Amino acid sequence: MTRPDVTLENYEDVYRFYLDHQQNRLVANAAYAALSARFRPRTRYADGACRQLQELLGSGTRLIVAANHVTDRDQYTLAATAWQSPLRRAIGRTRVLAKDELFVDPKLRRKIDMMGSIPVFRGKDHGMRAVADAGRRMMEISAQRLHRGDVLAIFPEGTCNDVDPSRVQKINSGIGHIAVKARKLGSAPALLSLGIRYRPGGVADVYISSPVLDLPTTPMDITRVVAADMQAAVDGAFDTVDGQRTPSR
Repeated sequence: MTRPDVTLENYEDVYRFYLDHQQNRLVANAAYAALSARFRPRTRYADGACRQLQELLGSGTRLIVAANHVTDRDQYTLAATAWQSPLRRAIGRTRVLAKDELFVDPKLRRKIDMMGSIPVFRGKDHGMRAVADAGRRMMEISAQRLHRGDVLAIFPEGTCNDVDPSRVQKINSGIGHIAVKARKLGSAPALLSLGIRYRPGGVADVYISSPVLDLPTTPMDITRVVAADMQAAVDGAFDTVDGQRTPSR
């Protein structure tokens, strides 16, 4: 299928395409490896989280990865972290929700398509009423990809945190709706929260929390769990080796 123009007016064709789009896994692995070598995030885990993550991926458990959003380079930090962690086995079958404006430039679009991105039409850009139908379709497609076995990565804050990176912003309820829709399809997704913090010079500390296996049944309750778990992950990213909190960049 020909790649459709990513415009709000064309959202039906857009999501029809991204329901089945599959990037070249060899190329994706090479790109993730290159990002890891370039950005070199310093990754730490909650106690037992690395082993738990390995087991979940090995068992085929559906996984939603939620990370805080600090800068425009977060998606690269997330990709580099995936290469360094058990998430490496999911490269090539990971979907990342990304704002629609990233799909406009053809050269950039090729890169983010290679990383498995799915476009999101944000209310802050187009107006809440204008994006309502597209938003529902995006959540349906995301749930279907998740149900099929893809890992779904989301920045649930929806916008960069330029106020206080140590405090998670309001979480959009879309992540809860996607989880509920995936459950209705027959999957029981687990949540994996990542906290990102940038030190002076741009080096990222990434903290990977223990997966949350038993999510609540309603979108709002899931959203509240995501908010609390993400804050715990961000707290972990801001903790130094000796347990003292240090200011962000």
